[in-house]
Amino acid sequence: MKSDRLLSLLLLLQTHGQMPATDLAARLEVSVRTIFRDVEALSAAGVPVYAERGRNGGIALLPGYRTDVTGLTADEARALFVLVTDRAHADLGLGPAIGSALRKVMAAVPAPFRVDADLASRRILIDPVRWRSSPQQLTVDLGVLQAAVFNDRRLRLRYRHGRDAQVRSYTLDPYGLVSKSGIWYLIADHREKPMMFRADRMLSATVTEDPVQRRSGVELAELWETLRDVVDNVPTPVSVTVKVQRPVLAKFLALYGAELAAPPQEPADAESTDPVQLQVRFHSLGSAEQLLLFGPAVEVLEPAELREALVRRAQETIALYEGAPAG
Repeated sequence: MKSDRLLSLLLLLQTHGQMPATDLAARLEVSVRTIFRDVEALSAAGVPVYAERGRNGGIALLPGYRTDVTGLTADEARALFVLVTDRAHADLGLGPAIGSALRKVMAAVPAPFRVDADLASRRILIDPVRWRSSPQQLTVDLGVLQAAVFNDRRLRLRYRHGRDAQVRSYTLDPYGLVSKSGIWYLIADHREKPMMFRADRMLSATVTEDPVQRRSGVELAELWETLRDVVDNVPTPVSVTVKVQRPVLAKFLALYGAELAAPPQEPADAESTDPVQLQVRFHSLGSAEQLLLFGPAVEVLEPAELREALVRRAQETIALYEGAPAG
């Protein structure tokens, strides 16, 4: 365990530069005293590491010192090369970079583990995108969102909400971007309240000159877990069974793909034009009434209460236009 911790300490200093001993202790889950003992051990092994006391002090490596990743275990080497598809990297403009980075990492992997690492990269692939889901149609360039995230700037956003289709404007303090099931989300604070925003519902985004005001000690992964739990634990979601005509299937999946109970079943006949039956989760019957926007191209089969509600909405609309003056 100590050798693993020493390697982790070395890589943290190499990546972040000078760091307070308290931060290192928190990251490695040990005491500050243990960190100083580890620094002594690294120094005795010939690593040019030093500690500066005082208010602005910390632990650092001498400038220019680098090390390779010779401490990787066989399992760690394999884990690095079990890859997701390159779509997420391509969305961020990092497609070529991932290949280059992995070649450099492979060069640093201990020689006995390289064959297994290469085999893992060719035998295991993780594609997080649902079947038949349409690519996000983005109005806002992901590069703008990245600029706000990496340059620590506030972001002005015009956004259309999914529940009520209302367009609202926000000034946000962004923490980062998350890709889930092929959908990109911006995670940000609005007036110190965490929120998530789907990239395909953004109408415009502008990076401001104002510095970001993130809450101290709050990280992207922590916020994502909190926000995801809120969505996953919505009480008693309404399950709606629909029959979707194929000409509008792509549009339907773009809007509700993330809410499907199961991926669409592929027809036995690839040329089939039969409608597709799907099960979709909604927060309430009221929010499911937006299905009426698809007209006869989407038929609700269950629950009966929703069918009755859609009939009432349709009748109200017919009565409105039948009674309207011509011209």
